[in-house]
Amino acid sequence: QVQLAESGGGLVQSGGSLSLSCAASGSISTIDAMGWYRQAPGKQRELVATIDKLGGTNYANSVKGRFTISGDNAKNTVYLEMNSLKSEDTALYYCFAGAFGHNPYWGRGTQVTVSS
Repeated sequence: QVQLAESGGGLVQSGGSLSLSCAASGSISTIDAMGWYRQAPGKQRELVATIDKLGGTNYANSVKGRFTISGDNAKNTVYLEMNSLKSEDTALYYCFAGAFGHNPYWGRGTQVTVSS
């Protein structure tokens, strides 16, 4: 089992920046990739960014050039740096961890609200 603890998020004005972090604990060695999804009210959950255990990254087109995902293996933590935030980035952000042969693990979510 893997446990995920998210932190960060909050309220920011349009054009501002926020950082999210997600610390993993438990069966860390089983994790292949981590990242973030988000879900806005009335919308489906969508992928934001992922990072695999080799450091390879992937981003949704809507956040490319604005968001940066990074990882600290020593701290078992993944970070999401969000810049040039827009009102459409407002959502509940969920950390996830993918492990081979297991359903993804999910954090509880942290709210990001961007005011225009």
